[in-house]
Amino acid sequence: MAWSNPWYNASLAHHTPQGFRNTNDSGHQPGDVERWRKERKAAGLPKPPAEGYDAFIRQWWQPVTLNTLEEDGVWWLGHASLLLRLSGKYILTDPVFSRRASPVSFAGPTRKTPPVTSVAALPSLDAVVISHNHFDHLDSATVRQLLRRFPQLTFFVPLGLGAWCRRRGAKQVIELDWWQSYVFEGVVFTAVPAQHWSMRSLWDRNRSLWCGWVFEGQNQRFWFSGDTGYTPELLTIPERLGKLDTVAIPVGAYAPRWFMSVHHMDPQSAVALWQQLGMPRAIPIHWGVFELADESLDEPVKELAQALKNISLPGDNFQPLRIGQYLSL
Repeated sequence: MAWSNPWYNASLAHHTPQGFRNTNDSGHQPGDVERWRKERKAAGLPKPPAEGYDAFIRQWWQPVTLNTLEEDGVWWLGHASLLLRLSGKYILTDPVFSRRASPVSFAGPTRKTPPVTSVAALPSLDAVVISHNHFDHLDSATVRQLLRRFPQLTFFVPLGLGAWCRRRGAKQVIELDWWQSYVFEGVVFTAVPAQHWSMRSLWDRNRSLWCGWVFEGQNQRFWFSGDTGYTPELLTIPERLGKLDTVAIPVGAYAPRWFMSVHHMDPQSAVALWQQLGMPRAIPIHWGVFELADESLDEPVKELAQALKNISLPGDNFQPLRIGQYLSL
């Protein structure tokens, strides 16, 4: 019997009877994946950072230092993992502390920069937020470790991921569709659109939803984009929810652009979106840890700096953090 979408709502453009879809996505053509892999292998991509991996780590990595100030702030833990303190609550996004972003321990993308902290060193968490089910955003080993330390931890996930979390021991799971909100411990969590896709096996493509998240505390509205390509639909987020104070926008996994641009933003697209959002404080994410595409680890920040220079903006509000660095909000 064919799988049918238990959340299907015919009035919603991103719902189908078979799963979920993007509302502005032309998608890939047959043979595109094979073409990319062949070209990647022939060119020996990705290349190491310009000065090598050790120099890259010295420049862009630092261990996390948890301060004791009672203020809103965020630590970038690398890739799409952020530790956010908002209205006194600790929120962790897309945590991946494992050596690989993979379903197996012997193959798949390996970390090129080490974790900046461990589950044991984290403060007492209030919520974990997941954007989608790809292995570089949803790691089973990390989730199990978090639940062993914090058995009552609340998970916020897009539609279709609740059962996955419960099978790993999560007791508190909030499963939301785009534009649905939930008030948790005084913070409003809203799942918002993203242009991406989902898959963890050959049999579950797009059966769970993907999303970004907006967290609204007493004095801060923070948008965590998750994984997304550029789409004008992203501009509806502040239109519907209000002005965004701080945004975490992806700038990595974009090469080659002919293949990656549907589902990943490059630095130029991120800067264009940032301008359209009114140039709020921005944290570039989704770079510096895993080599998922063809660009080198250090290319996203170089291209980001050039993109800001090209539009004659200093980019003071759009500066890359070191992996592990803290930013007061």
